[in-house]
Amino acid sequence: MRKFLLALFVATIGGCTTLSDTYPVVLISTRLGDLFVWLYEEVPVHRQYFIDLTNSGYFDDYSFNRVIEGFVAQGGCPDTPEGFAYSIHLLEPEFRPQLRHVYGTFAAGRDNNPGKLSAGCQFYIVHDANGIARLDDNYTIYGFVFSGMEVVDQIVAVETNESDEPLETIRLDINMINMTRAEIEASGFRIPE
Repeated sequence: MRKFLLALFVATIGGCTTLSDTYPVVLISTRLGDLFVWLYEEVPVHRQYFIDLTNSGYFDDYSFNRVIEGFVAQGGCPDTPEGFAYSIHLLEPEFRPQLRHVYGTFAAGRDNNPGKLSAGCQFYIVHDANGIARLDDNYTIYGFVFSGMEVVDQIVAVETNESDEPLETIRLDINMINMTRAEIEASGFRIPE
């Protein structure tokens, strides 16, 4: 990870690329380390909504609030007993058959509403090494953690209460950054064509 960040820093100060040579990427910084997330263009509404919330500073007041090893790390607005029925952040589902709940999947949370509307203010990252097929076509997938899953390993391993909330808060610092294809693909992730 340190080599990856060093390469990113060197490439950034080199000034050899323009914004047209780069791709927007989500950088989630926590006290345990950084995650880099690719947002899928084929899920345009969720993608843009997340970018807009990020750019507005929405997530600055939130944390990873539900973490379960071998399942998910969930962040953003927390679950409430009444669900998201009155939320202004509800989005129509954008299911895509080529996007499945594999290890590292970045997806939108939701309550048990019949329309499977997403809570655009909440996200989760799949931590199950075998994936979670039962969530496919039930929750909208709109990204993938292409670097930093070792940080997610640490996040889901922290001590939690009976609601799976970390006893020591894991605050979110989420920003949009630009990275070159070479920087992104250095992680082993291939940018979808």
